[in-house]
Amino acid sequence: MLFPTLTFGLFFLVVFALSWGLDPFPEARKLFLIAASYFFYGWWDWRFLGLIALSSAINYLAGLAMGQAEADRRRKQIVAIAVVLNLGILGFFKYYGFFLQSLSDLLFNLGWQRDLPMMEIILPVGISFFTFQGISYIMDVYRRDIPPERSATNLFLYISLFPQLVAGPIVRAAQFMPQLARRPKLDRALVSLGFVLILTGLFKKMVIANYLAGDIVDPVFFDPSAHDAIDLVVAVYGYAVQIYCDFSGYSDIAIGVAALLGYRFRWNFNQPYRAASLQEFWRRWHISLSTWLRDYLYIPLGGSRLGTFKTYRNLFLTMLLGGIWHGAAWTFIIWGLLHGGMLIIERLAATNLPAAKPAGAQTWLGRSVRVILTFNFVCLAWIFFRAESFSAATDYLAGLARWTDNVQYASPFLLALIAASLAAHFLPGELVRRTAHRLEAVPAQWLGLMLELGIFLIWDVAPEGVAPFIYFQF
Repeated sequence: MLFPTLTFGLFFLVVFALSWGLDPFPEARKLFLIAASYFFYGWWDWRFLGLIALSSAINYLAGLAMGQAEADRRRKQIVAIAVVLNLGILGFFKYYGFFLQSLSDLLFNLGWQRDLPMMEIILPVGISFFTFQGISYIMDVYRRDIPPERSATNLFLYISLFPQLVAGPIVRAAQFMPQLARRPKLDRALVSLGFVLILTGLFKKMVIANYLAGDIVDPVFFDPSAHDAIDLVVAVYGYAVQIYCDFSGYSDIAIGVAALLGYRFRWNFNQPYRAASLQEFWRRWHISLSTWLRDYLYIPLGGSRLGTFKTYRNLFLTMLLGGIWHGAAWTFIIWGLLHGGMLIIERLAATNLPAAKPAGAQTWLGRSVRVILTFNFVCLAWIFFRAESFSAATDYLAGLARWTDNVQYASPFLLALIAASLAAHFLPGELVRRTAHRLEAVPAQWLGLMLELGIFLIWDVAPEGVAPFIYFQF
């Protein structure tokens, strides 16, 4: 069930009406939202409903066990078992085929070819997201940031709540569980915020991302060797805009839908292409993942507290595992390695080159140069992220030197769309919140009419067809 479809619109209208109708009965409301979320998830493949229930049960029982354990050693054992079980489920479904195929290729190259137990495994939608949410819960309980959840209803709702279930944002237990302990309230601030975010997200996805995907990104990346440098350059810039609008659009809709149900999710994107360094980029891009990796991986590894070498090692490992999280392919690993390597280079430069320090880039010109360099490095890494294979990525890079006048896809419309989308990153950062605040005074019936009109206009100008969100595959 995709967000920008009539099916989801009808589904959400029913859920919205019934959930608020059950507001006087908090437990019944939560049970209804769990049932609605399982229906939403089962729409793709009902066979995986048992998987999300199993994940929820493992984390619920682990939390209870840690609540009963007094000794730190016992608590460490419990959290270790729970993390291994969570990652074991994720690893089997997401990486079994990749690692077994890599092992088979290695044995073949060594002359030790063997018949390995290959199985075709379907990747459950959203498994990376609900697995990381489960780990967030048990880690927050282990650190005593939150108490163990006694209510199975609350824990199952936290894991499965449908707005963020299949493509994030990754909702932290310490931020969300307290909301389940109090009665939700639908005030004008949440309604206007939900209204603005849903329309913004739909426009990003249905208009910008879908036009770029269909008109240049997909055909050029399908066979990069058949295109010249101009199409290749515009296509990779187009992909940078596409993946931002696609993923941030989903996050906007998810946050907006959650707001209309009375829950607050944290922002997941903050104008990432205005970043003047890769470190700043990761403070602005997929914030729920970057902070998750920081708090549950980088800092436990030692962060920057154990000396220069171990700091660089921790950065490198964190970004490598971030690449692996995105998918079972060498292209994602290379993407993670590129980001990890550049983060290390940035730190080395800031330490040894005075001109590279943040204080040396406060001028308008200095920051502009850094923004351009950061954006182009991110785009270079996007080639590996988007390419179907390592060989396709190398073909793409080789084609950047092939300058001819055979331009097939880089039309003025697409160039204007890319330029306008990038320019929007330099608008005031609080524009969405300010717009939502101004709409709080609008009467409800007019707000509803504006929402209907906005959806109709977006639907009218968007290209035909509904493409799935990019991050559904992760």
